[in-house]
Amino acid sequence: MSGKRQKNQLELAFTYDGKGEARTEVRKGTEPSMARYEAESLAESERLMEYVCEAKNLKQALRRVKANRGSAGIDGMTVDELPKWLIENWNTMRGQLLNGQYQPGAVKRVEIGKPDGGTRKLGIPTVVDRFVQQAVMQVLQRIWEPTFSKSSYGFRPDRSAHGAVETAQRYIREGRRWVVDIDLEKFFDRVNHDRLMARVSTRVRDKRMLGLIRSFLTSGVLEGGLVQASDEGTPQGGPLSPLLSNIVLDELDQELERRGHAFVRYADDCNIYVRSERAGKRVMQSLRALVTKRLRLRINEDKSAVARPYQRKFLGFSFTSQKQARRRIAPKAVERFKARIRELTHRRRGRELKAIIEELNLYLNGWRGYFGFCETPSILKELDGWIRRRLRCYLWKQWKKPRRRSQALMALGVEPKLARSIGASGKGPWTMSGYLGDILTPGYFDSLHLVRLAAKA
Repeated sequence: MSGKRQKNQLELAFTYDGKGEARTEVRKGTEPSMARYEAESLAESERLMEYVCEAKNLKQALRRVKANRGSAGIDGMTVDELPKWLIENWNTMRGQLLNGQYQPGAVKRVEIGKPDGGTRKLGIPTVVDRFVQQAVMQVLQRIWEPTFSKSSYGFRPDRSAHGAVETAQRYIREGRRWVVDIDLEKFFDRVNHDRLMARVSTRVRDKRMLGLIRSFLTSGVLEGGLVQASDEGTPQGGPLSPLLSNIVLDELDQELERRGHAFVRYADDCNIYVRSERAGKRVMQSLRALVTKRLRLRINEDKSAVARPYQRKFLGFSFTSQKQARRRIAPKAVERFKARIRELTHRRRGRELKAIIEELNLYLNGWRGYFGFCETPSILKELDGWIRRRLRCYLWKQWKKPRRRSQALMALGVEPKLARSIGASGKGPWTMSGYLGDILTPGYFDSLHLVRLAAKA
């Protein structure tokens, strides 16, 4: 089926009688008071499911699911297979949603490694459930987004981790040179369903919508061939979970604002900036009661602390100890970077240098796009030099025998006598990589299109 024909058929499938068609929309640039009024009007509606099933909302949801890609769920259906499935099944599915009878499937458990050790459990819904979650999230977001705290940056439109780090930096420069660093222990796994649904129901009157959200929370997890019940938590991996987490933690944000604190929150990472250690300890003590008693969550005492900002990390960054508090890359982020580069440039991989560089560039481009935001370019130059030395090690190991090394060096323009002398050296690869710096220069690696971290984007 051609893409154009499939698109036309999807548009036809998504079209219905138009009852309950959405008339309010929070747009970028809308005045806050107007956005809040529109959100409140939408929240008053008892026909939110009609808004979910509105054609414009569905097409936007499908675009997002396709753009995000992701793995198949427990049914094995891929993102590419979703449009055809919707053409054939949307009428039935729409009826189930509008009648409050839609039942999501269990999520597939996937564990991924965490940067600081251990594993993070993800729950991967089926692509059909991801499509429904995305459509629901877009409607709920229009209700909640205008009232979220300006200090909340995670999983929100037109906000980013870089914005959160900049705000933290501003607080430090204003003289708040102590940070109360709060880490919520296994937050996504421990969200209380009843408390979350109570929060949602303060603005959602459509019982079908409330029932659907509850069913997503309790749909279960397929692990080890068995479906296990879900009685708490919002599984990471679906489009709806980030918004629900912000709804839960909005209560924390509002309380911090009420108390007049200067804070930044990104998902479950929350930093409060104060002017003294004594004030920080007082804030930490009061937050323990708030988090455990009211939110029914736990603070990870091992990862939380009252300290100087340069002693802590926030979203992969830290700050220098000087008054200007420049952004720098946190040491642990540098360690993780080097560990990944060591994997990609392992001397026994047995691939051509160009192939290694192509693989490296994919990682380096993404890493630079995020950590190039630092204000300490010296570390980027240092890492560039270290990467080139790793690659010289890789070549030296690949050349293996003295004769081949000599020939390779002569091909690079080294005089034969010197090439034979270097090639016959019995020193190790790392030592030789230093000697080769004047031969395999930065310009040589530039000619192979190796990405430079210190280069301006």
